[in-house]
Parts: sequence; structure tokens; C-alpha cells
Amino acid sequence: MGDRDPLQFSDRLPYRQRLAEAVERTGEQEAAICGLAKIDGIPLVLLVMDFGFLGGSMGTAVGEKVARAAEASLRHRRPLVLICASGGARMQEGVLSLLQMARTSQALARLHEAGVLSISVLTDPTFGGVTASFAMLGSVVVAESGALVGFAGPRVIEQTIRQRLPEGFQTAEFLLQHGLVDRVESRVELRPLLVRLLGLHAGPSHGRSGQPGPPAARPVVHDPDLLRAPTRDAWDVVQIARHIDRPTALDYLGTVFEDFCELHGDRCFGDDPAIVGGPARLAGRPVMVIAHQKGHGTKELVERNFGMPHPEGYRKALRLLDHAERYGLPVVTLVDTPGAYPGIEAEERGQSGAIAQVIMRSSRLRVPVVSVVTGEGGSGGALALAIGDRLLVLENAFYSVISPEGCAAILWRTPAAAPAAARALRITAPDLVDLGIADAIVAEPAGGAHADASAAGMNLQRALVDALDEVCGLDVAALLAERYRRFESIGANPPNWEAQIA
Repeated sequence: MGDRDPLQFSDRLPYRQRLAEAVERTGEQEAAICGLAKIDGIPLVLLVMDFGFLGGSMGTAVGEKVARAAEASLRHRRPLVLICASGGARMQEGVLSLLQMARTSQALARLHEAGVLSISVLTDPTFGGVTASFAMLGSVVVAESGALVGFAGPRVIEQTIRQRLPEGFQTAEFLLQHGLVDRVESRVELRPLLVRLLGLHAGPSHGRSGQPGPPAARPVVHDPDLLRAPTRDAWDVVQIARHIDRPTALDYLGTVFEDFCELHGDRCFGDDPAIVGGPARLAGRPVMVIAHQKGHGTKELVERNFGMPHPEGYRKALRLLDHAERYGLPVVTLVDTPGAYPGIEAEERGQSGAIAQVIMRSSRLRVPVVSVVTGEGGSGGALALAIGDRLLVLENAFYSVISPEGCAAILWRTPAAAPAAARALRITAPDLVDLGIADAIVAEPAGGAHADASAAGMNLQRALVDALDEVCGLDVAALLAERYRRFESIGANPPNWEAQIA
């Protein structure tokens, strides 16, 4: 074993002796094993770490195994599943061990670039250089419930900076709360979750769905006159759009989509419940869904911040957009928000920049995007999820630069003028089609979507299938060119600035 002891390291025992004892105790040659495998018939590359082998520490041999597993995943274009348990980099191999963080991160980067899925499962415990490299770089990161996960271990933190640690610190649930992992699952739930995730990323999602949505009478209307009734006043539409029983994003995810697998967090600060998202199926086609979520009733509205996202919500959306592009998933966004949260903490965490980043990213996303205003479409907070190739608007939804109340307070100088402001702003679905902003109106049941949520869902499913079928056949160049022209053509024709400059 001399070649595995590059530093000839010895503390209380020679490193070579510790290695020999670990081999005898575990029956394995190193702290990780890897190979080709299948789960529920789905082929994959699997790497499993063994904490019983020198604390699952990562030396050059483990780093090489991780890299080779990623290379096999790339070569066979099979997903890579990493089951992690480690105390961190192996001290007995010094800086050579430290550099395995770069070796393994580079290997995962190649998978990301090639659009090959990787799933990292963090078990108890996972720490140090393993978390600061490949373990946290999976396309999806799942923590086993109750697992301890972090960079520096509790003993190191307490001894280094004398800081008292809060209860529950560095648990899987702590990580989920702080937006650092996608999901927390018990061990018994891990296998079904892996099967779902692998299935949702199993193949290309472009082209026609091959499965028509359910039949529905007049689900999609392109002529606004067909839905323009004299009694449908703009202020009445605002009230219906805000109805407490109106279907929310999670309602539609249960009626319009199948097999929704929610992914959490922005991977750097928190998990904003005002934005929900993750892969799902729409009439059999895998898609990425990103949506504002309000709620039914005071308790849920408060928990979801009334559907008003913080910056971490938009950064979660940004991360899911990146994921969708990397794995070829068309994007469906459901818009229903009074606007982005305007509080002090949102400003401190960069609300404007977060919204701007989502708008910029979705404007150049290399997969199709279909957006639907399902309720309120309030200002830039709504626009961030409404940049795409098609914009649909439910019959009793609205989309505006500002709330009618806000407009009335500023221009009329009295909130009592909100109904007049709503009419003047031209925010209803027929208005939006007239103005060239929306492509189509999705009809609602008599009385509004809340009167028959199932029927509203059927209409929306049909409309989404048709819209995706229109855009999923376009190649990337045509998709991006059409999307650019779409926003270039909205509104009045600009003056000929080029002639004036010349």
C-alpha cells in the first residue's frame, strides 16, 4: 500500500496500518464504490460512500472514483447518483486530498455542460471537502431526514470561533429551510423519489406531445370580442382574479399536471414559499413548472407571503430555468401575484437585481417557455415569470404595470378611483389580446375558475398543450429570434432612431 501513502503519514498509527484495518473491517478497498446499476429498470451510474471506511474521507482514490463515475456517466449518457457520507477530505493525504475537491467538481461540471443528470443524496453525516465539492453540485440535491450536513463540523466551529450553535443546526431540515437542498426525504422515500426524478429527465421533451389534452368547449379564444361582455367590467375582473377560492398554482399542479416533483431553495439563502417549481408532466410531456403561489385562507396566505416573492424566490426561479435549459425541459410559468415583496429585507437582498436576472435569463432561454396569467399579474414581480414564447391569460385574470389601487392613489390621488383606474389601464384579458401582449384567452367556467376548478384545469391543460405544440417544434435559433421579435413588436412603432443618429 506504499503508493497509497504519498506523505508516509503517521500519527498514533501509520496511515498504511489504518488503511489495512479499514479494508479488513469493511471488506472494501476504499471509502467509495461505484458501478453501473438500474433502479426500476432505469440505467444509471451509482457511487456510494461508506462512512465506516476512515470516516468516508476523500483521498486521491475516492476522488478518482468520483471522477471515473462521472466519466462513465458522460460516456454512457446515464444519470449519475451519488450517495454521500463523509467527514471530508482525508488529512493523511494532505494537499493531495484537498485537490480532489477540484478534481471532482471539474468532473461534475462536465456532466452539467453535457446535460447529463446528476442526483446527490446527502446521508448522515456529510461534511467538509465533500460537501464543498461534488456532494453539493448535483443537479438535484436531496438530504436524508435527520442527517447532519455542513462544511465545518460542530466541534470545529465551537473550538475555532467559540460560537454556540442553535438547536437543529446543520440538520437536513435546517438546510431545506435555508434553501440549500432541493428536498428532504426519509430513507424509505428515497427510492420512489429517485425513480420519479429519473423518469422526468429520461428523454427529450421537444416536439409535439403526442397526447392531446382533454376535450373542452371553447377552451382557447384568440378573438377578444368573443369574450368581451358589456357586464364584464375591469373592476369586476379584478375582484374575481383575487377571489380567495380561485385555484392557486398548487391546485393547477394537481389538476393540469401529473407527477409534479417540487424542488426547493435558491442554494444560497432560503426557500421562498411564494414561488413553487419543479419538473412535472403535461399530457405525458416532461416540463419544468415555475409558479407564484398564494393560498386559500389567512394562514396559508401569510405562509406564502400573499404570493409576493422575496429575492430568494426569484433566484430559485432562476436556478430552475437553468435546470430546464440544461436538461431540455420546456418551461410553463403560472403567474399570480400582487407584485414582488417591497420590504426592507427584500431590498437588502437585492430584489431589483434578482428580478432583472430572471427576466434576462428567460428572454434567452434555449427551451420553449409558455406563460399563463392565472389571477393577478402585478408589475415587475409578475413580468419576471411572464417572459416567453406564448402568453395566455385566463378569462378573469388581469395583468398591469401597477395595481388599480396604486394607480388611483398616485394619479387620481384617492384610492376610491381604483375602478376608474382599472378601466383606464386596460388590464383585462380581451384588452391584453387587443394590445398584442397576450396571444390567447383561456375560457373559464361560468362564474369564474373558482366555481368549477376541475373544468378550469381542463381548459388550461388543453391551452397549454396546444401552445407547447406550437413552439416545441422550433429549433433554438428560430425560438430565440421569434422571442426577440415578439417583444420588439409590442406597443407603438418607435421613431427611426437610426436615421436620426446618421
